Amino acid sequence: MSTPRAVLACVVLLLAGGCSDSPQQAAAPAVGTVVSGEEPRPAAQVPQARLPGVLETFRVGDNVYVRSLAVDKARNSLWVGTSLGVHEVDLETRDVKATYTRKDGLANEYIFAILVDGQGNKWFGTNGGGITRYRDGQWKTYFPMHGLADYWVYAFAEQPDGNLWIGTWAGANFFDPASEAFTTYFDELVNEWVYGVDIDARGRVWLGTEGGISMYDGAAWKSWTHEDGLGAPNREQLPISTNTGLGTRARHDLSVVSEGRPTYNPGYVFSVHVARDDTVWAGTWGGGVSHFADGRWTNFTREDGLAGNIVFSVAEDADGVMWFGTNQGLTRYDGKHWQSYGRANGMSDENIYAIAVAPNGDVWTGAKGEVSRIGLE
Repeated sequence: MSTPRAVLACVVLLLAGGCSDSPQQAAAPAVGTVVSGEEPRPAAQVPQARLPGVLETFRVGDNVYVRSLAVDKARNSLWVGTSLGVHEVDLETRDVKATYTRKDGLANEYIFAILVDGQGNKWFGTNGGGITRYRDGQWKTYFPMHGLADYWVYAFAEQPDGNLWIGTWAGANFFDPASEAFTTYFDELVNEWVYGVDIDARGRVWLGTEGGISMYDGAAWKSWTHEDGLGAPNREQLPISTNTGLGTRARHDLSVVSEGRPTYNPGYVFSVHVARDDTVWAGTWGGGVSHFADGRWTNFTREDGLAGNIVFSVAEDADGVMWFGTNQGLTRYDGKHWQSYGRANGMSDENIYAIAVAPNGDVWTGAKGEVSRIGLE
């Protein structure tokens, strides 16, 4: 039985005690402008062509965070990981197919990472509940007692052979689903707190941590920090944050704001993405987005056209266009031109924590209280 698409706006709110109206509609941004909730960038930065716009915004609850998104091509679904459970959404109708919580089999309802693997299994990394796998209607959870490095899981990546890499708050795991054996890497990393993982065409594993980037080529490890070029200089004179998480396991402050202002901690990496050209993009805390190519890092910030200098998420569409989720909106970058989306386009919250690209080219974003769909119509 089909569920009305408005349920995406209602399901979580029912738990919170309310429900919003139908999805908001917003017009596409005017060509020649960049909207980020801050001062506009020069019009010359945007090409004079038809560009994607915010098509729909779905509410999921005022105090509900959407931290992860993943596309399931076989089911034509979008999996939406929130702080109160998981929704499976039909990408064609935008109806909610199902909602899963602890009652259904999740070990913890706060979902920070989702992977749909090559076999169609769904993997959910939780905030304090380890990993839950959903396969053929059955649920299974992995805890540190099974070999997982930590209960807090923030990233997944799958190798071509089906083995997984997992980013946790106590190192990285290599996981063989066939044997269910975990291998933990801790001392090899530049920092134990891992938020991003991806794998390049050569099989090298790239891990974004609170202290920089570590790379494993199967035989040796190498790391880069801010001193090696990761993260842009603090030209906006933002307050300095020294939070690395080390020594603060009992109280880990994730706030990126101090007295209402964004803060600066450029070696702290929130996200990692290996692009089609096998270069690496890393979203940093206050240092913008960093691009590793030809052996060196190049940094892009608000000075270049990025919406905000704190970059939570990075994705790439089928045309090789990069998308960055920042603390001040979503930014599209085609290698030459920048375009950003924020409140003026219909987004009520500009902290974009998650991005996923659908097979039809639509870009989906997750923020506090909402999921938005960006595309051409």
